[in-house]
Amino acid sequence: MTTLPAWAERPSRAGTLLKGAVLTFIAVAVLFPLYMVVLTSLSTQEAVSAAGGLVTVPGELSLAAYEQLFAGGVVTRSVLVSLGVTGVGTAISLSVTVLAAYGLSRPGSLLHRPMLFLILMTFLFGPGIVPNYLLVSSLGLIDSYWSLILPGAVSAFNLVVMRAFFMNIPAEVTDSARIDGASEFRILWRIVLPMSKGVTAVIGLFYAVGYWNSFFNAVLYLNDNAKWPLQVVLRQYVLQGQALVVGQSSEATVAGGQALPPSLALQMAIVVVALLPVLFVYPFVQRHFTKGVIIGAVKG
Repeated sequence: MTTLPAWAERPSRAGTLLKGAVLTFIAVAVLFPLYMVVLTSLSTQEAVSAAGGLVTVPGELSLAAYEQLFAGGVVTRSVLVSLGVTGVGTAISLSVTVLAAYGLSRPGSLLHRPMLFLILMTFLFGPGIVPNYLLVSSLGLIDSYWSLILPGAVSAFNLVVMRAFFMNIPAEVTDSARIDGASEFRILWRIVLPMSKGVTAVIGLFYAVGYWNSFFNAVLYLNDNAKWPLQVVLRQYVLQGQALVVGQSSEATVAGGQALPPSLALQMAIVVVALLPVLFVYPFVQRHFTKGVIIGAVKG
């Protein structure tokens, strides 16, 4: 009689029930806080006051919080800033990463090993906050949207993953195109990228989520709060409880500015607005994760 290893045996009924119970508990632990946040953002001020905080039982619902957020105030502007930075930053980062990864995946490329060594060194050594700030300041990027994009335009981890994926593409495919007279750019655009849709989608999602959730660079390099992205607004208004004023320096407050009154419903509405893009985009890219990252990380 052949004995199967433990991981190949058919799970018992008790084991299946236990796994189901654990997964159910994890799902509830993840979804219930999100449910309270969304419900509170849709509740009236009276319902929030009656609940004494986050609302758990649906009562009177209202879109007043979202109407106030998108009435042309600071949140509307910050959403547009975040969308612009995320779109432009992702396009630049993905383009540079693809070009660099393809070049480093070709064994005969110029300075292949020294450049790869320098990139891998960034995993171990970082410049620090002060040198970064001095560099951004010397380039004249203070109070510029480019300060949110250029300092972190390329991730060494994403580049290494994409390079490993490109190295898994059979050399016969690219060699045959090269024999037919195709240039390296044409090979990349017509052959390599169509075969790498999975890893490209995953790396693009990594960059987009990073730009969307980034706030530290904005805190360091942007002095005018009219240029703040959504995550900085979220930090100032929700975590620190500060009123937000549009179109003024973060170091000054001028009478007549447009400020949002403190309200738990408004705070939760900002949280929902910050979460929605990632929640909508992730399901369309999730199916590429296994193929794009695990396969791309096999060969280094």
